Amino acid sequence: MRVAYRINSKLRKKLHRPFGVLIKGSLSENKEKIDEIILKTHPPIIISVGDMVSRDISEYNYQPIIIIIDNKCMRKKIAPRKFSVEKVFYASNPPGTITVEAIKAIKDALEIGKRSQIVIDGEEDLLTLIAILHAPEKALIVYGQPKEGFVVIKVTEKKRTETRTILKDMKLLRKTK
Repeated sequence: MRVAYRINSKLRKKLHRPFGVLIKGSLSENKEKIDEIILKTHPPIIISVGDMVSRDISEYNYQPIIIIIDNKCMRKKIAPRKFSVEKVFYASNPPGTITVEAIKAIKDALEIGKRSQIVIDGEEDLLTLIAILHAPEKALIVYGQPKEGFVVIKVTEKKRTETRTILKDMKLLRKTK
């Protein structure tokens, strides 16, 4: 396992803030808002990052094409969840890092274009950044915002530029393709 990026304390504070549109409350309380966003944006795919948001978004039949989980909620182990997927990828990604292995899993899942699950040994939070870089234009990425709700990100070139800036600010340990 090779680490490509490691977060620093300056970025840790910045990344605690929502990186997209924060929707306060649960998905069930905000189904109309999600429906409206999907109707307005017509995303080519949806990617969910996080166990609870992935569970909720799947239960409401939004059908994320990629589900990224670590079998934890608020850093506490939870029972593994089975999702209806065609392919499962596994990758190590320690807390506060982005590994080459996790980047490859996301790229591979996007490349096959089938409903996939990526199970992370470690922590999946920062992988939202990699999903933004590699997802198609207008894709929606949904992740949980602890104790607040969930965040929806529409992939745009502007959002990719913001993401590249964040990754440049992280300690680059190994260049990736």
